Amino acid sequence: MARISSSIWQIIAGISLIIVAFLGGAAWMEKSTSTNGAPTASSDNSITMLTSTELSTIQLFEKAAPGVCFITTTNIRENFWTRDISEIKSGTGSGFIWDKMGHIVTNYHVIEGADKATVTLADQSNWPAELIGVAPEKDLAVLKIKAPISVLYAIPVGISENLKVGQSVFAIGNPFGLDQTLTTGVVSALGREIQSRAGVPIRDAIQTDAAINPGNSGGPLLDSGGKLIGVNTAIYSPSGASAGIGFSIPVDAVRWVVPELIRYGKIQRPTIGVELASNNIVSRYGLQGPLILNVPPGSNAEKSGLQPTRRNRYGEIILGDILVGIDKEPIKNNGDLYLFLEKHKVGDVVELELLRNQKKIKLKLTLEEGQ
Repeated sequence: MARISSSIWQIIAGISLIIVAFLGGAAWMEKSTSTNGAPTASSDNSITMLTSTELSTIQLFEKAAPGVCFITTTNIRENFWTRDISEIKSGTGSGFIWDKMGHIVTNYHVIEGADKATVTLADQSNWPAELIGVAPEKDLAVLKIKAPISVLYAIPVGISENLKVGQSVFAIGNPFGLDQTLTTGVVSALGREIQSRAGVPIRDAIQTDAAINPGNSGGPLLDSGGKLIGVNTAIYSPSGASAGIGFSIPVDAVRWVVPELIRYGKIQRPTIGVELASNNIVSRYGLQGPLILNVPPGSNAEKSGLQPTRRNRYGEIILGDILVGIDKEPIKNNGDLYLFLEKHKVGDVVELELLRNQKKIKLKLTLEEGQ
């Protein structure tokens, strides 16, 4: 009996060891497969698995980073006493490659006031840049470098009209001069309005919580497919550093502005052919829309019968026509007019709604080419 009892206990112990080994192996397998990704070595030589989300982000960055560049601007100064010429660094920013011809897109405020600009590509090669065109009213500028096609990776251009709040976004740039930096976040809001350097509002701006710091300006904002959906342009922060609120110019605006800058050096927007009072004057007089100060002789505006502001024989100011609408779209200030004209071309006939002597009138006008 003692011998049988001893055998039973040996069998039980063996079964217990098998169970413990099985459970331990199952636990290890569960830990290993809980993250669906690729293994990497950690400091203790163990294996760390990357998630599918991490892998996607890494692949996006590795593919897009060669298309992002670092821009350094300088100003030329002449020594008053020695007449020596020197270059003084004036600023830095980000940009991205637009096409294989070497066109670089950035913010206007990145190169504003600079005498020279140098573009540093992802391979750390430096290239002197030529200024091709600027659009202060959109805070966009185009530079050009003479680099080999082999180093020019153009970032794919997407669309912004179908963006959704909450979708993932990725910003690549050079914050504080630290090149090739990736930050991630989501679309926090859409349809925001920010002011451009020209004082003209930029509408439909994208708000994001992806960290955008000084130096990120001009860099691309990408969707999860690595396509361009915006150009990072501004942050909202009392300290000047990212506070979780950044703004990007929507790519739908970039898609038509950049070709205009490449071709003409500026936006070829049509005009109504008159000189308008500033928004400050309009506000001071409590007017309902842009005030017409001057109507050039021979212009389409004169032919249509628009009236300028003038003085009577007693020196009193007689206000000209006040523009309150075009094609049934309300116009409250100069910014509204500029945004309306972006949707039209030279030669389009529009219907102006004007206030003249406190009475509303309507006139037809053919849009002219802007100067």
